[in-house]
Parts: sequence; structure tokens; C-alpha cells
Amino acid sequence: MATSGVSASGGMLDVSTIVSQLMQAEAAPLAKYDQKTASYQAKLSAYGSLSGAVGVFQASLGGLTKATDFKALSATAGKPEVLSASAGAKAVAGNYKINVSQLAQSQTLTTPGIASNKSSIGTGAKTSISFQFGSVSGGFGMAGTTMAANIARDGISNGSLTINGTAIATDSTTTSARALAEAINSKSTTTGVTATAQPAATSASLFANFGEVTTGADGGYTLSVGGVQLAAQGANVGAGAGLTAASIDTALTDPSTVLTALTNAGITISGTAAGGDLKFTRADGANLVVEEKVTGSPAAVTGGIGNGGGEVNGGSSATAVSGISLSSTDASPITIAGSNPTVAGLTAGTGGTYLGGTFTQDANIASGIVTIDSTNNSLEGIRDAVNKAGLGVTATIVSDGSANPYHLVFTSNATGANSSMKMTLSGNDTDPPDAALVDMLSYDPSGAQKMTQTTAAQDTKLSVNGIAVTSHSNNVGEAIQGVTLTVTQTGSSTLNVSKNTGTVKSNVESFVKAYNDLNGTLKKLTGYNADTKSGGALQGDSTAQSVQAQVRRMMTSTISGLSGNLTTLGSVGISFAKDGTLSLDSSKFSKALETSFDDIGALFGAVGRSSDTLVSFTSSTSATKPGTYGLTITQMATQGAMTSAAAVPASTTIAPNTTWAVTLNDGTPSNSKNTANVTIPAGTYTAAELAKVMQSSINGTSAFSSAGSAVTATIDTDGKLVLSSAKYGSASNIAVSSTSGTTTDSLFGGATPAAGMDVAGTLGGHAVIGTGQTMTGLAGTDVEGLKIEITGGAIGDRGTVSFSQGYAYQLNNLAATMLSKTGQITSRTDGINKSIKDVAKQRDAFADKLTGIEARYRAQYSRLDVMLSQMQTTSSYLTQQLASIAANS
Repeated sequence: MATSGVSASGGMLDVSTIVSQLMQAEAAPLAKYDQKTASYQAKLSAYGSLSGAVGVFQASLGGLTKATDFKALSATAGKPEVLSASAGAKAVAGNYKINVSQLAQSQTLTTPGIASNKSSIGTGAKTSISFQFGSVSGGFGMAGTTMAANIARDGISNGSLTINGTAIATDSTTTSARALAEAINSKSTTTGVTATAQPAATSASLFANFGEVTTGADGGYTLSVGGVQLAAQGANVGAGAGLTAASIDTALTDPSTVLTALTNAGITISGTAAGGDLKFTRADGANLVVEEKVTGSPAAVTGGIGNGGGEVNGGSSATAVSGISLSSTDASPITIAGSNPTVAGLTAGTGGTYLGGTFTQDANIASGIVTIDSTNNSLEGIRDAVNKAGLGVTATIVSDGSANPYHLVFTSNATGANSSMKMTLSGNDTDPPDAALVDMLSYDPSGAQKMTQTTAAQDTKLSVNGIAVTSHSNNVGEAIQGVTLTVTQTGSSTLNVSKNTGTVKSNVESFVKAYNDLNGTLKKLTGYNADTKSGGALQGDSTAQSVQAQVRRMMTSTISGLSGNLTTLGSVGISFAKDGTLSLDSSKFSKALETSFDDIGALFGAVGRSSDTLVSFTSSTSATKPGTYGLTITQMATQGAMTSAAAVPASTTIAPNTTWAVTLNDGTPSNSKNTANVTIPAGTYTAAELAKVMQSSINGTSAFSSAGSAVTATIDTDGKLVLSSAKYGSASNIAVSSTSGTTTDSLFGGATPAAGMDVAGTLGGHAVIGTGQTMTGLAGTDVEGLKIEITGGAIGDRGTVSFSQGYAYQLNNLAATMLSKTGQITSRTDGINKSIKDVAKQRDAFADKLTGIEARYRAQYSRLDVMLSQMQTTSSYLTQQLASIAANS
């Protein structure tokens, strides 16, 4: 081929341009691949928008899926500084007047001060400290001694006594324990202390040497007690013919005008004059005067009190003075001071103990034991051991700056009057506990109280509409049904509990808006825009159309299983407009809230109801079918238990260092974590006390408490000790064996434990799975996933369980299904992503093919270019040769 001209590269042909033009034609199909990818990407983006809209719609259902969401009430306190409150589903709307008179607090005990917090205390002998918790009865205060003898004459001068920093007004008229008590009680509002006058009593030996009374010619004799004349004798009465010890006893024998007069004066008697132990007692603490009056010449009367030998009686007067006891109204320490408190029978200083107190253990509060020996017998060691044990007690060390500044302080972690501490110490086996530790740490409200109670355990006390209420905590539940009160200070406040209609309406409005947003998104994605003459990215898409149809169909259906008028959205004012959007008739919805507040919950959420009050609905799944199902129980759930072979005795002694191996709720195969060593505090217990100490000791073991396992211990009607796992069902069991000290056989007599059983029966005639007290419907049945709890009652027919699924519940399940890994939307987007990948692979393969085609074109045209160049060279040579020949011819 003849050519003229030269390519830019020096060749005959512009190979690059030729190949480029050829490849443009060859690459034309790539545009189609790109168009497909863009189309798929547009659909993927559209499904992303649809998925987001469905997700937002599902989120709007969150406050509507549970029927209990519609039963919530709001609780508003008039004085939030006094209390706050929250109302649950069982609360009833109303107005309440609440007066808080006392806040709950925990007990604090303080040891006497010592010089060092690091030095060893005692000998280091192994000593166990047992912590028990319970309530204390009996007053807390101080028992005074008999007041000074001269008080009856001189009284108590002002300034002699102060209590808790307040001066008690006394003067020359304060001549008795009763008068002093009245003076103290007049300041009780300020001091927090009340006083009780102790009975004034004469000496039991006052009449031990009573002689027969004789009177001379001018003599006379009278005997009176507390102003009541017991006997009198005129002149000229010889020995034995008149007043004798026997005649005094006769005068005091019922019926007797003298005895009546004494009784009216508040004076009681004991003993007899003839027996020499006649004693008079005045209960109100007023002074009691025994007086002999004589008349006549100096020797006119002989005999009488103290004159058994016939000595001359010149008259006598004996005054019985008593003392007082103080009681702290809040069981806190009492501080006594003043210029001369001893005249009142009191000692200066701060203190107080339980006077005649009794301690009753609370079996529901776990107890525990800490061991102290030579490795930790210092204040710091004891503190660390107690805190590490996790007994429900916090130990700290406080220094007061005195010569013996260090005090160990124990504070119960729980508040309430039932959280008072009892601390008893025992030794190892037959060895006694360390005496120094006993003297420092023993605390028994009914016995030795070696520590000082600085804060008493007490309950919250309040009244609701005048009805007294107590609570162990400052969080008071069920004082008003369904309402939890949190009290923060004493005082009065109103409380308004009202239906929380605002939240319900807001949730429904959000639901309506979210649906309209979803509907708008679907309309945009699947519709046709006449103005732009373009369709949505999902126009004609079957999946998008299915989503739209399913949601619309579900919202226009009637909820089955409901009774009454509220069975459709329209019944509460929610309806579809002509353009497919939802609208809310606020007036109709508000009326429904007012008249059928509880029923609205069933219209939206999943609701289970039982005709038996001991059967409660727990939960359901999306597979549970609405309906009413008959419930039959063939076996009630039981607890694993161990019962003693015989009744426990009235009194049982637990030896020191008693440890049992307790296995609780063990499985198959056995797990060592379900067995723990439990130490039972040494002591002598009644049957009821024994059950309490067993329960609290086992439940106080960290291996069980951390696993959520517990026991109950009771004495049954036959007097037998029963240890039961708190758990129900086949996984409930208990076994005990001896490790040291008192043996288990000594209490249980070789009894065999019985394992618990699961509840069994049918629901709507369908088989169920029983786990403890819970029944769950089997898969593949109408009651699949329906879970109920049976907490009591008997075997047999137990009524019905009804279940319904409201709109929000169904729509939530539908949305969850659509968005799940196997759901419509996810499956469709997965398919689109796969198509995009497939197109990308096809495009890459075609691009690889184009590379080969381009290489082939380039090689072919390069060879052609070389050939043409060679031909051009040959042509030039021939031309030159021909020209040369022509020139030479």
C-alpha cells in the first residue's frame, strides 16, 4: 500500500491513534455494565432509605409494645425536699397526705479507745466473732442510782444537772425521784431524753426488830406510812395487850381500810412485820416516809421500830428515796453533765445501754463469722478482716485525739430496726475466746454491751392519710399500692398520683408520624412523578410493594382476643385518610384515654391475663398465637428440702467451731462450686432461734450469696427443722454433712434430702415445658413461647390464660422480621449487592479481554508500520538508482 507522510513517532502509521480509535469501538459494551451497576446502586440506596424508614417506624413502637406502658402513672410530691415518688402499673390515681416523722438509719457501734491501732490485742488466741442482725426491744438509756439521802430535805440545787447540753431546772422543791423525772421530762423535746422515776421502797429489814409497844399513863403512839395511819395506841396499854408486829399484819390483811388507803396512795406491801421483812413500795417514785409519833413524858412509850428489847421510843422518821432511769427517744448516747449530777444519782459522761433489752434475729438477713488470731488481732487487722468478709458490716478506725484515741467503729450496711447487730465471741473447740477481745467487742442487747451504740438502727416512720406506716428503708414500697416513696427528710407533703396520659398520647403521636414518614418514603420510592415523568427507584419492585401491603393490612385488621369496643385503631381515633396517611382524632383519643385507659394498652401491646390470681403472665414470643387457653396443673413445683427425722428439742446447744458442708442446688454432674463450708455460731437456741441462725448462716456464705442461691429454715407443725432451697424445681436441692463441732445427725437424725420438682400440666391441651414454677409453651403449638408462672394453689383445672397481640406488638415483630438477616429487605439488599458484584466481575473480565484485543491491534499495526517503512526505503533506493541511470545515459 502506497502511503505518503510520516507518523508522529517517525513511522509510516500513527499506531496509537489508530489503536485508540479501534478500542473506543471495542469498549462500547463497558458503558452497559456501568449502567447496570448504577441502576443496582440506585436500588440499593433506595432500600437503604426503606430500611431506615422501617427502623424509625419500629423505634416509634418502643413505648407501645407492652400493655404495662399504658398503665404507668405519674407521681408528684408537693414538697420534693421531703419525698419523691414513682408509680407503677398497680398504682391507683389519687391524692395523698404524707407525714414523715422519722428516717431509717443504720446502727453504729464503737469500741472503747486504745493507744495504738497497730498493736496486738490480747494473746492472739483463735477467736470467732459472730455477726447476727435483728431487732431489739427494750429501752436504751441509763439506770441511775438511788439519789443522795439529803435530797428529801434540801432538794437539788439549780445547775446540778444538764442532759445533752440542756440544763434541767431544779430547786429546793425537787426532793424526790418523781419530781426530778418531771423536771427532766419538761425538757425532753430539747434533750431527746425521757425519765422514769424508779419505785421508792423502804428497807426490807425496817421491821426486823419491831418491839411490842407499851404506853404509860400519859403516853400515846401512832405509826403511819406515806401519810396513811397504820396503827395507834393510847395511854396505859401494857406489852402484848396493844400494838404488836402481829397486829400490824392484821391491819394490813385484806379486807382492810388501811390496805385500801395504802392502795389509793399508790403504796404496795410485801412481807410481814412478824416475819421481819415488811416492805412498803411507792411505784411513782415519790418519797415514802415511815413515821412513828409519840406523845407524853420522855419514857412514856417503849417498843416499836428498832426497839425489840423494849427500849424507849422517842419517835422516828425514815424516808425512802429512789432514783431515776433515763431513756433516749432515738436510742442515741446520752451526755450527763452539770455541777453535781451525782446528787441526782447520775454519773457525768456520755453513754447508754439497752436496759432489759431482748434481741430477736431476723432470719432474712445473712449472718457471718470472722476469725481473729495472732495474725490479725489489732484494730487494723480486725477492721480488714471484717471488711474482707463482706458480712454486711463496714469497719473503720476513728481517732478522737485523746490519750487512747483509736476506736474501731462498726456500721451496719443496712438501715432499719431489724438491722441491729449482735456480736458474740467464741473460742476454738474447747478453748475459750480471747478475753481481751471479748471485753472489747462483745455486744448483746440482752446481755454484755462492751461497745457504745452511737447510732441506733431505726425504721422510716410515716403516715399516709393518717395511717401509720413503717419501713426498714427510706425507699418505701407499697405504703400506697404500686407507688414507691423515697423520703429524704422529716416533714409533711402532699402526693398526687395521676394517669400519665401525656406520655401515652405522645407515644401514639410518634407512632402516627413514623408511619406517615414510612408511607411517604414508600410512596416516593415506588411511585411515578408526572411532573418529571420519572418513576421511583423501586417502582414495580415486588419486595417494596409487599412491605407496604403487609404494614397496611396489619393496621387495618381487628385485634383478636379482645373484649369490649376497643378492637381497632379507629376505635381510639386513629384512621387512614384518602392519601394513605394516618391521622389522629385528638378528641376521640383523649376520650378513650379517660374512659378506657387500661384497655388501650391491650390494643397496642401484648397482653396476657389469667383468671387465677396465683397464675401470672410473664412473656410471649412472636410465634405465640392469640387466644384463650385452659390451664391444667398436674404437678405443683416444689423446693428441694431436708427435714429432721424428729422434732428438735426446746433448747439446742451448738458447739464452738461448728462447721457444716452444705451443698445447694447442685447439678449433674456435680459442681464443687455448689458446696461450701458454713460455720454455725456457737450458742444455745430455742427451736425458732435455731431455724433463724441456720438460715442466716447459710445465706451469709459468699459462695451461695454471690450465686444467688439461698435457703429458708422453718420449724414445721410437727416441731421438725426444715431446710429448704429458696429455688423451685428439679434444679432445687440441698444436702448437709458435718465437718466439725455439732454434727448434722444430732439435729437431722440421718434424714434424707428430697429434691424439688418442676411444675407440670397443659395449656390449652398443649404440652408445655416446666422449669421451676414457670410453664412455657412448646414450639410448633399455638402456645409456643407463652410463659406463665404458677406461684401457688393446687393441682387440677386452674381456669384460663388469655393472650392477645396488639398493633404495636405485631408491627414491631413484623419490622424485626423484615430487617432480620433472613428478612425481605435484608434478603433483597443482599441480592442487589450480589448482582453488583456479579456485574463487576463481568466488567473486569471484559476489561481483561479488551487488554488482549488492544495488545493484538497494537502488534498488528506496529508490524504493518515496519513493513511500510521498509517498502518506503526500498522505493527511495530504487528511485535514486533510476535517477542515477537516467543521468548517466
